[in-house]
Amino acid sequence: MTSDLLNSTFAALADPTRRAILARLARGEASVSELAEPFNMTLPAVSKHLRVLEHAGLIVRDRDAQRRPCRLAAAALKDASEWFDPYRRLWEPTKVEGHDKPPSL
Repeated sequence: MTSDLLNSTFAALADPTRRAILARLARGEASVSELAEPFNMTLPAVSKHLRVLEHAGLIVRDRDAQRRPCRLAAAALKDASEWFDPYRRLWEPTKVEGHDKPPSL
């Protein structure tokens, strides 16, 4: 993953509305109007959030006649997760002789 795409991914994930949209899309594809239902915002405002998510590679918008269903593109989430891998030891305890041991820094 390029540095620019990783930056776009983390910037997109920084917004709680966009995280909620991703959580909804984790259950399956949805239209813009379906994604807008739980939010007190206009369809154009939701569409702006979707453009940010699409630019970050987190969602894909298809064309289906009159609909433009959105679906999660999990590869970008995997790439972001892999970026954390070197730091994971900082919050995940290690096992030492059957006991949890806090990581040493």
